[in-house]
Amino acid sequence: MQQVKTIPLKLYNYGEELNALVQSYTSGMNYVSTVVYENGKPMGSDKIQKRVYQDVRNLGLLSQMTCNICRQVAGTYKTLKEQIKTGQAEWQEIQYRPTNVTFSYRRDFTITKEWVSITTLDGRKKYPFHMYSSAEQYFDGSWEFTASKLVKHKDGYYFHLSVSRTIPDPPELDTASTFMGVDVGMNWLAVVNTTDNKCRFFCGGEAKNLKNTYSSMRARLQAKGTLSAKRMLKHISGKERRLMANMNHNVSKEIVQFALDNNVIVSD
Repeated sequence: MQQVKTIPLKLYNYGEELNALVQSYTSGMNYVSTVVYENGKPMGSDKIQKRVYQDVRNLGLLSQMTCNICRQVAGTYKTLKEQIKTGQAEWQEIQYRPTNVTFSYRRDFTITKEWVSITTLDGRKKYPFHMYSSAEQYFDGSWEFTASKLVKHKDGYYFHLSVSRTIPDPPELDTASTFMGVDVGMNWLAVVNTTDNKCRFFCGGEAKNLKNTYSSMRARLQAKGTLSAKRMLKHISGKERRLMANMNHNVSKEIVQFALDNNVIVSD
């Protein structure tokens, strides 16, 4: 089985070039999103790339970044299509915020224990990062580096390094008789079903009420359009994300406990 991890590494000694990179990358994402939206239905990444490649390159982005943008946007609209099928969403133009850039290992980033080298609009640049003790194990040669992200946090830029490795299947799988599926959605954050017909719904009305409350607040503030309203919009956006993150964290713990209580295999 494949084991996958993401390790956030705080970067140092960077300048405005990272802001410029994120802004250009996001402009490319939003341009491609508009093209897909106006198409009226999702498009595969290859078809998107043929249609927009040169236009995105003209924004100053290099070839691999352009390909990554096409794959990301295609994936987002594919997810939207699935949500439309289940009545969770309607066809809409997706807008991206300037928060991250995706890199492909070896093509536009390499990494050592001391620095990460990434492709910027001004060419390759090396950035030192803080090596957390918990992250050292992922540089021992047993893990493969995969597509990773530069992410803008409140306290600066982090490189979210993705790693994977193949590990033996748990021996319990050979004798296991009970498995569990998990569905996520809007009306309920999660619904789990086991193969022996046990089912549980997690966090329905509470999550939906929270989303509806903040949606109404955003609509009122956007209608005002004042400077103070814009400040409040930013404030409640952060508060909503924190509340949802906490809710998701609690639900994930409850799902694990449900699995343990019902003798379902839980593997990291």
